[in-house]
Amino acid sequence: MRVLVTGAEGFVGSVLLARLRARGAEVIASDRGDLDVVDEARVRAAVADAQPDAVVHLAAISFVPEAEADGGSALRVNYLGTRHVLAAVEAAAPRARVLLVSSSTVYGPAEADAPPFDESSPLRPANAYARTKAAADLLGAAYAERGLAVWRARPWNHTGAGRPDRFVESSFARQLAEIEAGRRPPRIEVGALDSLRDFLHVEDVVDAYLALLEGTAEPGVYNVASGRGVTIRALLERLLAQTRLSPELVVDPARLRPPDASVGSAARLHAQTGWAPRRSLDQALSELLDGWRERIRRESAHIAPRP
Repeated sequence: MRVLVTGAEGFVGSVLLARLRARGAEVIASDRGDLDVVDEARVRAAVADAQPDAVVHLAAISFVPEAEADGGSALRVNYLGTRHVLAAVEAAAPRARVLLVSSSTVYGPAEADAPPFDESSPLRPANAYARTKAAADLLGAAYAERGLAVWRARPWNHTGAGRPDRFVESSFARQLAEIEAGRRPPRIEVGALDSLRDFLHVEDVVDAYLALLEGTAEPGVYNVASGRGVTIRALLERLLAQTRLSPELVVDPARLRPPDASVGSAARLHAQTGWAPRRSLDQALSELLDGWRERIRRESAHIAPRP
């Protein structure tokens, strides 16, 4: 199977590429350096040249503050980029399967005691990132109605080694690793800690993508979620439990907000593919923390000692 992957150099893309290649797939990996999805002509040429059996569209501005700071760029990359990919597949490789990676944020936040979102839940995006992803998601549905084979995955938070530190649990892990290495005082910078979120190991998310890409699930929309909520405070406590630290928590008032919840149900995905998470959150956090420890160890080895 020939698979074209956009956003291939990102956190999930690097994991997905390794898994696809291990399964014998011929992978055409692209990222912004060689294929900017905003460039419609280049996208169409890339798809026509690759003639893929499947396309996995990961390319996106995925950090909420970045999208808020530049809504125009988020719209161009997340919505127009998706439109260019779908149009190119329809024109040049109409038999290809398309896995369009959306986001759980399209549902918006819920009250802390609300039931998990399922695929029938209304879309109520609450920020620029979520709005652009919701628009792209609905565009995928429109192309599916026109005959393109489109699977829309709506993943919740996923983590593990290599997760960028602009995301909350990775920021915590980096700070803890720096404290352990003596590179910062025993203080952790935090924001709102009481919101409830659904977290998965990145490998479980990739398992879900592969199940949709290679299996017999009917085209449509699928949540990728654990169904279990965990507060941001509990995430920090789980990371702390893997250290011997008791740092001071320093709250940034600018990052405080009323608590809310976002937890998903993946019952439809399980029914169609048999998928279920196989790795624990503690495993994901352990790998995340160990990844930061190793990175900081390597960086420290390159710092020349003071005379």
